Amino acid sequence: MHEKQMRYIPSPTPLKFSVVYTATSNSSGRMQYHRIEPGKAKTRISRSEFITAFNSQHIIAIRPIPQKENIDTVLQLEIYL
Repeated sequence: MHEKQMRYIPSPTPLKFSVVYTATSNSSGRMQYHRIEPGKAKTRISRSEFITAFNSQHIIAIRPIPQKENIDTVLQLEIYL
């Protein structure tokens, strides 16, 4: 388990997390899912793997990703496990 601050957000308390899952929509609105393990490469995953992690793992933080240029974005977030 790694102890780090949330990416791009100054946090007074470091988080201990082992993996980050991301869900982002591309310009056509199609969702893409990734798993990021600290110290390893970002890995593209299936929708079902993302949903399983979201529904069955212990989530310690969820960070929505704001999009200034596009208000109609369906969903973009990171979950920290």
